[in-house]
Amino acid sequence: MAKSAEIFSTPIFAPSPQPLTLALLVLPQASILEVASTLDPLRAANRHLGSELYRWRVVSPNGQAVPLTCGIELPSHGPLTAAEGADALVVIAGFQQWQGATQPLIRDLARMAPRFAAMGGIDAGSWVLARAGLLNGYKATVHWEDLEDFAATHPAIDVVPDRFIIDRNRFTAGGAAPAADLMLHLIRSRHGPALALQTAASFITTARDGHEPQISPAKPDPRLDPRVALAIARMESLLDSPETSAETARAVGLSPRRLEQIFAENLGLTPAAYGQSLRLQAARRMITDTRHPLAEVALRCGFSSASALSRAFKAKFGQSPRGLRA
Repeated sequence: MAKSAEIFSTPIFAPSPQPLTLALLVLPQASILEVASTLDPLRAANRHLGSELYRWRVVSPNGQAVPLTCGIELPSHGPLTAAEGADALVVIAGFQQWQGATQPLIRDLARMAPRFAAMGGIDAGSWVLARAGLLNGYKATVHWEDLEDFAATHPAIDVVPDRFIIDRNRFTAGGAAPAADLMLHLIRSRHGPALALQTAASFITTARDGHEPQISPAKPDPRLDPRVALAIARMESLLDSPETSAETARAVGLSPRRLEQIFAENLGLTPAAYGQSLRLQAARRMITDTRHPLAEVALRCGFSSASALSRAFKAKFGQSPRGLRA
């Protein structure tokens, strides 16, 4: 039997013929893929069962339709109070969760928590639960890009890099694909492996275990020269302390000139330009998704100062980091 992500099983992750109702608290700027990854496996399971044993309702911070990152607005059944009566509450959040999860909402979450058999978070939903003190003393995960910050900000949480984790009456998943894995695990727990397999087959996928890391060793892209792929992997692992092109070339067994040639042939860029692009993309994510000072963002993305980051950032994106945050 495959190793389980569970620490202590919560009642919703146990065999039961009874209907299960989930309430999804979806915050503005959540991803439609994360919503679909949570709901569509349940819909497909109902189709295979021929009965609506999985039910759900969507709620939002203000009770209105929720704007998602793709521009679509997700209809809502009402504010958080409309979640009452559900067996479990799942918080789905993404970019800039602190804007949607206001202090009144955080207080309401903490107040209402005892009314649910279980509570969960998808992606930045873990941040929201943590801010309400609802993950203290539990194992939990969050999107892999946030693991370090999440652990530093919430030392009372045992943060793990798993795809998803279930600890007693709390469950968290790192993002969209792990959310689907979590729902398939729920289906398997309640209705057996056959239904979980049928549900996964509906989406031409297979379930992955929760204990697997969110980021697995990448398979080489067959379209890339293996030496380019190796150089890129080094760049990705050294964002905060980038090598020179000559150092990268030496590490992959090439001369600097040959590394330049194969990067141009495969990517149309120099190694230095590609490496800087990786670091600027990482900086952009930190600028939009966190409130770290720009000096800290610069250092964590391999720039010598905030001014050096600003110059490179404006040259690539056409606006300054401060302008992006405004």
